[in-house]
Parts: sequence; structure tokens; C-alpha cells
Amino acid sequence: MKTGTIFLVGAGPGDPDLLTLRAARLIERARVIVHDGLVSGEILSMASPNARLISVAKQRARHTLPQDDINQLLINEALSGHDVVRLKGGDPLIFGRGGEEAEDARAAGVAVEIVPGISAANGAAAAAQIALTHRDAASIVSFVAGQCKGLSDQDWSGLAGKGRTLVIYMGVKTAPDIAEKLMADGLAPDMPIAVIENAARPEMRVLRGPLAGLPDLVESEAVQSPALIVIGEVTARDNVALAQTALEAAQ
Repeated sequence: MKTGTIFLVGAGPGDPDLLTLRAARLIERARVIVHDGLVSGEILSMASPNARLISVAKQRARHTLPQDDINQLLINEALSGHDVVRLKGGDPLIFGRGGEEAEDARAAGVAVEIVPGISAANGAAAAAQIALTHRDAASIVSFVAGQCKGLSDQDWSGLAGKGRTLVIYMGVKTAPDIAEKLMADGLAPDMPIAVIENAARPEMRVLRGPLAGLPDLVESEAVQSPALIVIGEVTARDNVALAQTALEAAQ
């Protein structure tokens, strides 16, 4: 029996129009799709009625499957002769654990193809009209995960500040720790920040304030995942206000 191929496919920030052509074609043709919880319903609706959709959505305090079991699920499907589309929000190789899945698949003798997607950071920034780099504000941009073990022990010094933009994935739950950590490392309490919730979707919100107010902003506005935190002077430029105005006008 022929072994199938595992396609690690980036679904982007959620808008089907932002899929690559390769991703859209694979989704439409797939017979087995293993997907994350961040993949939008609009994208999943593109699948064939005959496709088998397997959710491995991860939520705080509850995992449908541990990562090792997800890796083995993909391998088992491929060894059974099925091509498998592993559909991930954003890009598979940016906080998507696609590297782990690819390594295990190759070790099992299963072919892997990686189809990049618009990352959550790029998609959110574009939707909010925030230039992550700007000649007048930032020449460096860094991505970090805000929800992981040992957060307080990580060294973020130099990642945020003048001329720099810091994008924090999975930081809603740990917003108080993030703000405290950055200010303890010397970042000014009035450093502008933006929280982008449900980027590139009809319900998107762009919330702004100072770094010191980040915990209260997240709590008072009841921010929910998916959401990104962007820290830096780029979030205070006029284009952010224009994006919010355009969003409100469209609603």
C-alpha cells in the first residue's frame, strides 16, 4: 500500500481570501483534514462534503490530544495510505509546532510538504494597518510566545523599546506578567501597545493603550483568544486610528 503525504498547511489569520492558492486547492481536494481550533469555520467550509475533519483544538487547561499523539495521528493516517492536510492557523512554522510534526513524520518514513501561510503577526498587523517596521519608528521586529513554561526566566531584554517592535503570541492569559516583566526590564510604562483580537475577521477589535495599562485593558475589554499584543511606537501612529475608523464604518 502506498504511503500518503502529510501537508502542513498554513491557514493564515482566518480570512479565506488570505489563503495561498496552494492551500486553498489542498483544502478543497483533501479527504482527511486535521485542524487546529484557530482555523476559521469559513475555511473549514471549503472542504469537500466527503472529507473527514478531525479537530485537535487546544484550549487552556484542556488538550484534545497531546502533541505527541497528534504527530502519531498524522503518521498513522499517512501510513494507512491517506494524504493528510494538517491545517494550522497562521503559519505552520511560527509557533505552530510544525517543525515537530515534520521531524516525526520524516523519521517514520512519511513524506512531508510544508505550505506556508500568512503568519498571525503579519495578518493581524495588516488588518490593523500597523507597520511592524517603519523608517521613523522601528527597524527591528521580534516574535515571542507569552504563554509558556518559565516565562519569568526568559530574557526579553532588548526585544522592545525605542526602534523596536515586539509581537507577543498567546499573551492574553499572562498579560499582567508580561507587562510587569517588560517594565522590570526597563521598558517605559507609557510605551504604546495594541491588542488585536480576531484579526482579519468581521469581529476584529484593535485596542490601544500604554504598557502599564495592558492588564486592565485585557480584563475590562474581556479580550479572548485569538489575540496578539503588539508593543512599540508603531502602534501609536495615525494608521492605527485610521484602521479602527475604517473597521467601525464597515460594521
